[in-house]
Amino acid sequence: MESNVAIRMTNITKTFGSVVANHKVSMDIRRGEILSLLGENGSGKTTLMNMLSGIYYPDAGQIFVDGREVSIRSPKDAFDLGIGMIHQHFKLVDVFTAAENVILGLPEQGRINRKAIAQKVQAICDRYGFDIDPNQKVYDMTVSQKQTLEIVKVLYRGANVLILDEPTAVLTPQETEKLFAVIRNMKADGKAIVIITHKLHEVLAVSDRVAIVRKGEYVGDVPTAEATELSLTEMMVGKKVALNIDRPEPVDPQLRLSVRKLNCFNKEGVQVLHDVNFDVYSGEILGIAGISGCGQKELLESIAGLQPDEGGTSIEYFPREGGSVQLKNCTPRQIRDHGIALSFVPEDRLGMGLVSSMGMADNMMLKDYNNGHSFFTDRRRPRKLAARIKEDLDVQTPDLITPVSKLSGGNVQKVLVGREIAASPTVLMTAYAVRGLDINTSYTIYRLLNEQKKKGVAVIYVGEDLDVLMELCDRIMVMCSGHVNGILDGRTATKEEVGLRMTQLKGKGDAE
Repeated sequence: MESNVAIRMTNITKTFGSVVANHKVSMDIRRGEILSLLGENGSGKTTLMNMLSGIYYPDAGQIFVDGREVSIRSPKDAFDLGIGMIHQHFKLVDVFTAAENVILGLPEQGRINRKAIAQKVQAICDRYGFDIDPNQKVYDMTVSQKQTLEIVKVLYRGANVLILDEPTAVLTPQETEKLFAVIRNMKADGKAIVIITHKLHEVLAVSDRVAIVRKGEYVGDVPTAEATELSLTEMMVGKKVALNIDRPEPVDPQLRLSVRKLNCFNKEGVQVLHDVNFDVYSGEILGIAGISGCGQKELLESIAGLQPDEGGTSIEYFPREGGSVQLKNCTPRQIRDHGIALSFVPEDRLGMGLVSSMGMADNMMLKDYNNGHSFFTDRRRPRKLAARIKEDLDVQTPDLITPVSKLSGGNVQKVLVGREIAASPTVLMTAYAVRGLDINTSYTIYRLLNEQKKKGVAVIYVGEDLDVLMELCDRIMVMCSGHVNGILDGRTATKEEVGLRMTQLKGKGDAE
């Protein structure tokens, strides 16, 4: 085995019942290298890395660490071998400090020396360029700092191989650049870095080599210097694809929604939306940009009737046939009874959008179960719709009755987006509609949103990829700390301007 190979996986196979997640995968992870792992939804890339981090155990195959065959049966085994994985969802205790989170779960002899631990954490931060105060409480941290803390945790435990799952999903462009600088510092220190991501421009910007997994099998790898977005996509899907986002001009835009003085408080009583004002027009896509947790979720839920609105809030809907309907404090059922076809793709796929224990067909039925003409449930229409969505969006599922909780995150998202678009809405709201989707399916979603736009639907698109927002959307409303921090023309806005407005609240006169 070459001296720079940290980990070698040979003929790794993993199945879940009748589903083959990985089939005879063989690949190397090298020291001092940033490896990007690409693949379509359900291709098995996260499953493969979960076997390295001790979450799953392979059914067959061998794993070698530093030339020695090993058995990784738990995350502790992985840490003992110097392997650490940073997952998409942070595993931190909010009321603890950074240093306390770092040592959580580690065996300590006698009384904990908090000062010594803080000094060791600070030393790691200084070495790699992390922006973390060891004594800062997690609840006072930004999303970027929380992710940085997760990386510090695995480094503190002695990790030499770091696996990052969608590390830039909730970061601004500026925060992404800071993360990449840290990753390059770790590479220079001889660490082996694996990044699981769907953002091809980031793959090309930060990685040294790209490995592609397709339908559970290892396709191969290519030096990043020799790759393009198009060539990588073709390797992922096995055929030529077109990577372009259309942005047709809005045709005869008409006012559909007018939101005024929208204020909202979360369950803890903290105000998350402050006097939000904006309009939405038919035949346009209004993008909403902002760092995670700055009010996008509550904004869409308020319009959908899922959040109580405070004070003098007004949410006015203007039907095609004229007149207006006040939606403030209307429930979803009341909105539907007003004859308003409003579709909502929430951020929480399984907690709010779908019932995890149900299959595709039954989840389709949830949208219109009360439209039947008898007390018997009509299952034929939902089953037919589910079959069409499975075909159109290439949902990877054994059948239409398999619980959606058993599908990969990307396939769950396809089910939800497909169902909401199929409802023929006049207003379509999507929160991170392509989060977790591979690039080929993401472009399918963009195409579907543009088709809705051409039909005269008013589309609200909350996204995290600024490149996509600026290619897809007609206007971009930037949120910062629950305030509207500017509504920009999608055709002329710059990535730097949007990123700056996401993090720095401007004066009231500057925000329009």
